[in-house]
Amino acid sequence: MRLSEIYAAIETFAPLSFQEEYDHSGLQVGSFDADARPCDPELTGALVCLDVTEEVLREAAGEGCNLVISHHPLLFHPLAELSGESWQQRCVVNALRKGIAIYSAHTSLDNAEGGVSWEMARRIGLERVEFLVPRPDGGGSGAIGVLTDSMKDEAFAALLRRVFGVKCISHTPFDGRTIRKVALCGGSGAFLSGAARAAGADCFVTGEMGYHQFFDTEGLQAYSLGHFQSEQFTVNLLSERLDAMFPKARILRSSICTNPTEYFI
Repeated sequence: MRLSEIYAAIETFAPLSFQEEYDHSGLQVGSFDADARPCDPELTGALVCLDVTEEVLREAAGEGCNLVISHHPLLFHPLAELSGESWQQRCVVNALRKGIAIYSAHTSLDNAEGGVSWEMARRIGLERVEFLVPRPDGGGSGAIGVLTDSMKDEAFAALLRRVFGVKCISHTPFDGRTIRKVALCGGSGAFLSGAARAAGADCFVTGEMGYHQFFDTEGLQAYSLGHFQSEQFTVNLLSERLDAMFPKARILRSSICTNPTEYFI
């Protein structure tokens, strides 16, 4: 199996046409032969991660993987140089030296049916899940569904803490409301709070919201889990899809926690 087959497989469920204009999903670092010409080698193993870091690349090399598949792009902004002054530059150089290709499925996966927000919905047991904001091309933003059994807002916060392993959740003040219809968006999803309200959601769950963005959630119970916490299961989502498509391939999940922040309680 060649690397290009893996790229093509990912794009069957997370097509690049779904990505946002500002994004850079797809192949980030390719493979090259001894004469620095692009090549398409056989897959020796793929390591799936949320973020590409130097530690993740060391893990990939140690596991004999020549492909890293991430959710967040390593190269979100163009590099002006390769001097090794930033961790992104060092990652590119190390990947090239070690013969490791890097592919990222970012908003292409965010906007796909069964993608990041849908995985969040599955984890908390939502039913009748659909796009919060559907698009004509078959993609969409966020997800919305209903709980099997309604619960009070504080009990729902406890459910979120348990499912996502969160010690502390930012939320609007509890008012004793009943939660049944839930809207979600992984990562930085505050821009969808208005759509959640318009869809009749009782609450809106996302990864991160700014201080003033909480003022825009009038009529909603809003919960902010943390960016990493909301998207941590994306590794499982990607690896399970690829395992099913290529049962004989070495598809590994990174053991590196790339969460750059911690809470102190």
